Amino acid sequence: MPLRAGILKSPLALSLLLLLAMVSLRAETKPNIVMIYIDDWAWNGSPVPMDDAMKNSFMPILEMPNVEKLARQGTKFTNAYGAHQCAPARASVQTGQSGPRSGYTLVLGKTKGDYYDERADYQHFPLVPTISDSSLDADAVTIPDALKPLGYASAHIGKWHVYSDPGDAGYVLHDGDTNNNPGNTIGKDRRMPDDMGDPKLMFSMTDKAIGFMEQQVEKDTPFYLQISHYAMHEGPECLPQTREKYAKHPLVQAYYQREGKASDTVARKQDPAVWLGMGENLDGRIGAVLDKIESLGIAENTYVVMVADNGYRHHALHVTPEMTQPHHGHKWWSWQGGIRVPMIVKGPGIKAGAVFEGNVVNYDFLPTFVDWAGGDPDALQNIDGVSLATYMSGVKPDDAFLNRYLYFHVPHYRQEVPHSAIVSGDKKVMHFYASPDIPMLFDLSDDPGEVRNIARQHPQVHERLYAEMMRYFKQVGARIPKRNPNYDPAEYQKHKDYPEHVMWGPFEGDRPLEEDEI
Repeated sequence: MPLRAGILKSPLALSLLLLLAMVSLRAETKPNIVMIYIDDWAWNGSPVPMDDAMKNSFMPILEMPNVEKLARQGTKFTNAYGAHQCAPARASVQTGQSGPRSGYTLVLGKTKGDYYDERADYQHFPLVPTISDSSLDADAVTIPDALKPLGYASAHIGKWHVYSDPGDAGYVLHDGDTNNNPGNTIGKDRRMPDDMGDPKLMFSMTDKAIGFMEQQVEKDTPFYLQISHYAMHEGPECLPQTREKYAKHPLVQAYYQREGKASDTVARKQDPAVWLGMGENLDGRIGAVLDKIESLGIAENTYVVMVADNGYRHHALHVTPEMTQPHHGHKWWSWQGGIRVPMIVKGPGIKAGAVFEGNVVNYDFLPTFVDWAGGDPDALQNIDGVSLATYMSGVKPDDAFLNRYLYFHVPHYRQEVPHSAIVSGDKKVMHFYASPDIPMLFDLSDDPGEVRNIARQHPQVHERLYAEMMRYFKQVGARIPKRNPNYDPAEYQKHKDYPEHVMWGPFEGDRPLEEDEI
């Protein structure tokens, strides 16, 4: 005892003990998690090539240096999947559940019926579609629910769009039950005002997010922060000076000439310079968050996930004529153009400049975040996602992971028709409920554009994946549309969405390429 007391009286010994205590505390510090969630952003919608072997997997004209820096510092996921629409995607992120399991498969607005959507608009369509859930299930475990027992405070800034109170989901700071409307700051105006200072609310949202980070660091509380941007949603907005920069770009000028438009008269929603400006402004706000993480001294202990909710088809790509669309379809559909999304992750133990080629999906985030936070993802009940933490740290995925099943379910009519999809490895089945006699199978390894339907050549592969999809749907109680006894082909063909229903519906053999795919 006297010897121990003597050691503790030594200033050097006290300093060493204090240093060891600080190192031990730092080792036990839980990581922070920041998700930067982008709205309606195509897989190929940034200057970062999502597939280094595909020349049309990125948008070179768009300047996003902070996103490019993030890709250099982290890992790029070439086969990341969201959902076909924003609300189902957001529900899956929060709950770790697929759309067919949660029942949240579309934003439908007001519907008539408890299971089937019996609105008059569909009375002559081939099928009677189903309704969708319109809020998170009360018993669903959300990201904040799962992280709070592990000591985390959670904030959700920006677009929520799952028709419920984020506070009820466990968020201590949020913007309420927001939808698309707050982000459309100038409504339907044809032109942007000269004093536009907060396009898509991206500047004020970023300030609020930074304030939350500062508060949690001051309190020494680990945090989850989801910044759900309204960009890059339809109704583009950007700073006037950024729009002016892109309007002067030679490729944009050439586009105006081809389209017979003038830079000072083109409508905002048809102006690629506005969309490009929105992307660059968004990149600046992403950079502000990354810079704050650095200045707060938490960069070595913070995961940053940048990902989109659903795919899209950005017509701003048309300013570069030699570039073509890499995927079929767009938002609303489970074609690759609707569900493939860009995704980049950086953080502790994640290799810089790496590429992960296995399939990942939005309902993997919840278990991954729990894993990062020191919890047990296997203890989560009634979820479909798996933790990606070990793979992100460099563990090579096995065949079971690489060939696992991802499920997509759209039993609705709007711009789309009722259909479902299952992806396993590089194989994908699309099923259209009005056309069960047209089996559809694609090999995504050499046909990412889903041009060649090879189901007739590989019937056993198609049948195996289709059977698994329907088995799963039955297991989780997914709603399935039914035949419409009042189907009237002549009336259906008069509907405004009929041409798109045909264009992006099922097909045998090879489909014809669209103009922007050639």
